[in-house]
Amino acid sequence: MTTTKSKAASELAAHLAACESFAASAPGPEWLRRLRRNGVTHFTELGFPTTKLEDWIYCNVAPIAKLAFKPSAGADASVTAKQLEPFAFPGWTGSRLVFVNGHFSPALSTLPAPQKGVTVTNLAAALTSGDPLVQAQLAHHAGLDASGFSALNTAFIADGAFIALAPNAVAAEPVHLLFVSAPGDVANTAQPRNLIVAGANSSAKVVEHFVSLGGAAHFTNAVTEVVVGEGANLEHAKFQEENLEAFHIATVQATLARDSRFLSHSISTGARLARHNINLVMIDQGVDCVMNGLYAVGGKQLVDHHTVADHAQPHCGSHEFYHGILGGSSRGVFNGKIFVRKDAQKTDAKQTSRNLLLTDTAIVDTKPQLEILADDVKCTHGATVGQLNDEALFYCRTRGIAEVNARRLLTHAFASEIVNRITVEPVREHLEQVLWARLEELIEKK
Repeated sequence: MTTTKSKAASELAAHLAACESFAASAPGPEWLRRLRRNGVTHFTELGFPTTKLEDWIYCNVAPIAKLAFKPSAGADASVTAKQLEPFAFPGWTGSRLVFVNGHFSPALSTLPAPQKGVTVTNLAAALTSGDPLVQAQLAHHAGLDASGFSALNTAFIADGAFIALAPNAVAAEPVHLLFVSAPGDVANTAQPRNLIVAGANSSAKVVEHFVSLGGAAHFTNAVTEVVVGEGANLEHAKFQEENLEAFHIATVQATLARDSRFLSHSISTGARLARHNINLVMIDQGVDCVMNGLYAVGGKQLVDHHTVADHAQPHCGSHEFYHGILGGSSRGVFNGKIFVRKDAQKTDAKQTSRNLLLTDTAIVDTKPQLEILADDVKCTHGATVGQLNDEALFYCRTRGIAEVNARRLLTHAFASEIVNRITVEPVREHLEQVLWARLEELIEKK
């Protein structure tokens, strides 16, 4: 036991040393340096979460601590545009910001045409320019949570995306944020920090896209803070298709003001271990938000979605729809919480988790939760776990469809319910191609 504890302490010490070294030497204004030091302090206290914590009981992150820890110092200049072609969206005309190992690559990026009231750039550039909005909003929404990962990301704040819309501004085209992990001599670690601020009555669509070059193990620890102003409308899609040796931890923290609209999508097909924390706080009345999720995994993959819809004010609505497709000996976790505070009357909240098991060795742990302190609300939740419907299969067979093709048809239809909710057509087309290939692989290995 003592040897095990000593080994764990030694592994954590390497992470702490890297944190302290970066926080002490990284450039930036004093307020940012204080943020980093605060992140170091909290990570020192928390370390990595263990399965003794209720929220991490099914998600063992011990292998992350064992990785050779080497924060990337900058974008890998050897990455070429041709290597990124498989990750381009068909017919995409919007801007694309490329981050290699967590750092912005101007040579690989396509910035949008200048538009009044719309800022699309990288966080490092915004910090250098002294944009006051960054200081006002950065790290004011995503707290240094009990997992330690947000604290670790805060300790390494350096670069990521910064998108800001002035009141009444409407972004002409969607924004594609492509995060590329490039192979290195040791396991790379990327810690992108993104900040999206939509002013009152503004509108935008943003896509976060995480990919790998090669099959080497790497660790992504991303945090995205989203601020949706009064009457604003934001669609945010996150697509994770990293390689099957990768570790991916990410938090999306959204603060939603009066009468705002927020549409969230989380699609996950890659990584050996992927944990997605999606937290929404409705700070005023009239908010309407929808959270969609889909994961398709096989082999020994583990994907974990933790969501919180915090109804802090009355007359707000939240609707969650999460679908999982699992093959091989993979494991899926869904833990969704609807929290209705005491004064949040007239809340309308719904939560649904549906899971499709393609093999007898796949496992799903699903835990939809309601915590309601108000008495005039309409809240529902539900979860299903099972295999393809025998009656539906029989119906297809009676129409002359072979069993294997019937399974393909029904599995694709199950995934399409979520994919079709994405309103950006090029993104939807790309996801369909990737998902269909992934589903075919899972079905073939059934």
